[in-house]
Amino acid sequence: MKKLLWIASSLLLAVLLYACSSVALTGRKQVLLYSDSEIMSLSQESYKDFVSTAKLSTDAALTKRVNTVCSNLITALENYFAKTGQTSYMQGLKWKIDLVQSDEINAFCLPSGNIVVYDGLAKFVDNDDQLAAVVGHEISHAIAKHSNERLSRQSLTETAQKVAVSAAQQSGKVTSQQLSVFNVALGLGSQYGIILPFSRKQEYEADHIGLIIMAMAGYDIEQAPKLWEKMAQNGQQVPEFMSTHPSDANRIKNLNKYMDEARSYAEQ
Repeated sequence: MKKLLWIASSLLLAVLLYACSSVALTGRKQVLLYSDSEIMSLSQESYKDFVSTAKLSTDAALTKRVNTVCSNLITALENYFAKTGQTSYMQGLKWKIDLVQSDEINAFCLPSGNIVVYDGLAKFVDNDDQLAAVVGHEISHAIAKHSNERLSRQSLTETAQKVAVSAAQQSGKVTSQQLSVFNVALGLGSQYGIILPFSRKQEYEADHIGLIIMAMAGYDIEQAPKLWEKMAQNGQQVPEFMSTHPSDANRIKNLNKYMDEARSYAEQ
């Protein structure tokens, strides 16, 4: 038991000493256990799998519109980091923009910088400002290294779970049936108590950073909460505690909290 606790403590100390970084534009401390090259490699494989079945949009006007919005956001962000000496946040990113044929109202940006916008989203938004709100949010996940952070936290959670189960098993005070129940309960506890809430934390942070990027690029940040009001009217959500995404109401509340900060970047 003592040996297992020592291993767990040593692992935690190593993480705190060697794997801590800070998120771009928010300064939040984060734990990153994987190298940029490892994450980029995984990202490129995911992109290859996606484009092997996706169909690019043939709508030239819509493609140009999406490319313009994405490029404006990227240029504003690159200029800011160059000006402030924070170009390390862009390391490894190779931007590529794709508009794909799909009725789905969605978009994503892989850690490698591959931005994919569904034409269902491009047609759904009321204006370029709302499109910029979505793309800015997705770009934020990439520069904040959220994928690395999520994988790292998953690895730490699984390690801690194995240590806890082993400790319970070695104590000799639980039956095999009790141990099985304990293992399942611990897994559910980490899923709903750690992984999902942490994912929602990243979503809120991406909204925060995305709002700043919008402002940097000269888009109307007031359109961000309006977009989510429109999203709320578009369909039903699962309960927030079982979702990786915040509820629309909480997302709108969070966006409004950062309006003044985002405006200060627009003034800069």
